Amino acid sequence: MHGSDEVIAALFILAGSIIVFVSAIGIIRLPDVYTRSHAASKSSTLGVLSTLVGTLLYFLISEGYFSIRLIMGIFFVFLTAPVAAHLIARSAYRNGVPLTEKSIEDELKKYYFENELSKK
Repeated sequence: MHGSDEVIAALFILAGSIIVFVSAIGIIRLPDVYTRSHAASKSSTLGVLSTLVGTLLYFLISEGYFSIRLIMGIFFVFLTAPVAAHLIARSAYRNGVPLTEKSIEDELKKYYFENELSKK
C-alpha cells in the first residue's frame, strides 16, 4: 500500500464532503422549493457519489476488498436522488407552490394550467 493511493481516496472523500457542504448551504440560502430541490439533488448526489467512490477506492486499494454494497449504493443514489427531486418539484408546481419573485418566466404555466388560463 502506497501513501499516494490513500491520498487519492482521501481526495475523493474530501471533495464529496465539500460538495455536500455547499449543497447544504444552497438548501438553506436558496429562495424557493424549486431551486432548493436543485441544490438538494444535483450537488448532494455528486457529493455522495464522490464520497462512496473514495470509500470504494480506499477498500479496493488498501485491503483488496471490492464491495458490491458500495457499488449498489452508488447506483441507487445516482438513480433515485434526481428522480425524487424531480417528482417533488413537479408535485409542488402542480399544487400551486409559487415561484420566487425573482423568477422571470414561467414556461410551464401554459402546459399545466391550460383550462384555468382559457377560462380567464
